Amino acid sequence: MRAIGDRAVVLGASMSGLLAARVLADAYRQVTLIERDVLTGDGRDLGRRGVPQGRHAHALLPRGGQILDELFPGILAELVAAGAPVIDYRQLHFSVGGHRVCPAADPGQVVYQPSRPFLEDRVRARVRTLDAVEFIDDCDVVGLAANGQPRRVTGVRVFRRAHGSVEETLGADLVVDATGRGSRTPVWLSELGYRRPVEEQVPVGIRYASQRLRLPPGAVTEKLVTIGAKPGRPTSATLLAHESDCWMLTVAGYAGYHPPADRDGIVDFAMYAMPAHVIAAVREADPVGPVITHNFPANQRRRYERMHQFPDGLIVFGDAVCSFNPLYAQGMTVAALEAMALRRCLDRGPHDLPRRFFRASAKPLDVAWQLATGADLALPEVPGPRPARLRALNAYLRRLEATAENDARVARQFLRVIGMMDPPSRLFHPAIALPVLGGSRRRGMEPRRERQFASQPN
Repeated sequence: MRAIGDRAVVLGASMSGLLAARVLADAYRQVTLIERDVLTGDGRDLGRRGVPQGRHAHALLPRGGQILDELFPGILAELVAAGAPVIDYRQLHFSVGGHRVCPAADPGQVVYQPSRPFLEDRVRARVRTLDAVEFIDDCDVVGLAANGQPRRVTGVRVFRRAHGSVEETLGADLVVDATGRGSRTPVWLSELGYRRPVEEQVPVGIRYASQRLRLPPGAVTEKLVTIGAKPGRPTSATLLAHESDCWMLTVAGYAGYHPPADRDGIVDFAMYAMPAHVIAAVREADPVGPVITHNFPANQRRRYERMHQFPDGLIVFGDAVCSFNPLYAQGMTVAALEAMALRRCLDRGPHDLPRRFFRASAKPLDVAWQLATGADLALPEVPGPRPARLRALNAYLRRLEATAENDARVARQFLRVIGMMDPPSRLFHPAIALPVLGGSRRRGMEPRRERQFASQPN
């Protein structure tokens, strides 16, 4: 790709910022990443403040893994060589809507399962090797620069935290805001005389609690156990293997059904859904660090693609545009899809880049948003409007989840859609819809019985 500008500045050096920097390095002579945290570069920054969710269960969906390996050739093999588990679906226990997805399903993909800090550290190391890229950490972004021309952003105003520093302006042909759901771009747009983007929210009131563990050898044959919420039990539990022979236990609950913040409490919270042998193994496990909690109030989407006026020289990326319920593990994969959309837009040059990028990235965002919010609103405990179309869709998906318990073909297609390998429309193909809508009552149409769940929120 030919260079289309001298300098791009990326705000935020988490996964979305790193992925943006990777594709920008092919189009700009210099790419500067600004990060408020200190990045030590030796692995000690893995629990840093700027990524509070990094200490909880994460997943790199199959489509995200494919894109990552395309942008950083060989990185998946590198992760495995460094100890990250790679699993096929025979090592998965996955329950959704009260139904375990058929273990015989083979979606033709594997899952790479590094912890979020480990993955981010490896990706950052790859980005550091790019000649065009520089990092400036321990640095606050004060605002945008426009040089008296509000129709174009010309850089950012920053303040380095070193003693004696003063505010400075970094000029840029393009500024990319990848600062997460707390992004200040709506405020900065107002300061430049623009309207703020329309913001949509679906409140979920989730709290999750996690602890790293070392399990007794061979206690659990699965490498990933995840039990999703269902109507009447708005809680979930996940246990997954990570590098360094560690496991992560994460439990979560919606709308006041919140887990406690102590080891025995989160194990008791998980026992209502987890298989008995998993609970037994967790009780015998050795803790690696304390129980960590985090709150997630709502799915949030800022509709930049609908704005009629927007300044040149600025785009918004990752969670700064759309932040999903983390229980569905979409965030890193959606950021990877946005990176590919940005790469395609850059191939066509800088003209009208923000509008073209927002429209291109809206397509994968639409898919992820519909999957996440639709699943949340399938729970009666989650408040929000449920138009007739959504009610009909969720009724179909309930039947599909039940069918996928015993039908390997339906289960395979379901796994490929939630892995973002195939579009959701594939779930309505006649080959899938006919068994889902078949009139005969199948074994497994009712959810399997679980331990009696405490029905009152905390």
